[in-house]
Amino acid sequence: MRALLVVNPNATSTSPRVIDVIVRALSHELDLEVTMTTHKGHAQSIGEYAVESEIPLVITLGGDGVVNEVINGIMYANPLKPRPAVAPIPGGSGNVFVRALGLPIDPVEATGAIMESCRANRFRNISLGLAQATRIDGEEFGRYFAANSGIGLDATIIAAMDKDRKDGVNASPIRYLSTTLREYFRRTNRTASITVTRPGSAPIDHVYVALVQNTSPWTYFGSWALDPNPAASFDTGLDAFIVRRLDPISTALAARRIIARSRSKSSVSAYKSWHDQRAFSIHARVEVPIQIDGEALGNVSGVQFTHVPEALRVINPL
Repeated sequence: MRALLVVNPNATSTSPRVIDVIVRALSHELDLEVTMTTHKGHAQSIGEYAVESEIPLVITLGGDGVVNEVINGIMYANPLKPRPAVAPIPGGSGNVFVRALGLPIDPVEATGAIMESCRANRFRNISLGLAQATRIDGEEFGRYFAANSGIGLDATIIAAMDKDRKDGVNASPIRYLSTTLREYFRRTNRTASITVTRPGSAPIDHVYVALVQNTSPWTYFGSWALDPNPAASFDTGLDAFIVRRLDPISTALAARRIIARSRSKSSVSAYKSWHDQRAFSIHARVEVPIQIDGEALGNVSGVQFTHVPEALRVINPL
């Protein structure tokens, strides 16, 4: 089988030695082409190239960001050509998509699981989320996501972490925790300017944070899964967790639910949870930050979220 390996050499937990071992292992069984990313957005171009070249399998080595770029390249490429399957090897700090597919978190073990699945021709189709966003100046952009998206404080934390990484700070769980606390205390007194709307329901206004999931869990703190909507799945619609209050007590209640991965319905007015949604929209009176699959994408004034079923073919290690 022809395959294209897309490597982010700057990913958090990737090293030249790991890359060499994985390339050698895959080359034994696949007609392998290897490409290293050199800049942000490069992996999206590579995904488009894979479609144009009719390569049946794209393997990524890196974090959720490189996977997301490849997926968007595939989804926005020539619709008359077949889309390749995607198989992610973990190389980042969170690797949410890798874990959601059931692949091992060790990159060498994940490589072995991918090769085993290729031999057995085990693949499956999964849904994606689509965020069609508008900036305050009228600029529009669309972005698919495999794992999650976030509006508000969640995206603020991601943007702050991106800045820290550019300054040479490693992305560790302790760094994420300290950044979260720092941004929380900076923003709790700011205006909740977000309104969330879905067909057939009254709008929810005065929102600080909206977390959107295409799968479960939402993210990880080290090996600890954090999950406001544990029923989220590649086989159902999108889930949303909507936070309307960020005072210490309300925040503690929301955090407890996320850490405990509770599926129970809540009467707490500070937050709402939606499951299996086809579409909903977010509007903001002032621009708010957005993140998609762990990548900060700047500020937006509105987003239409849509569930896209059976959108992507992926490796099936289970």
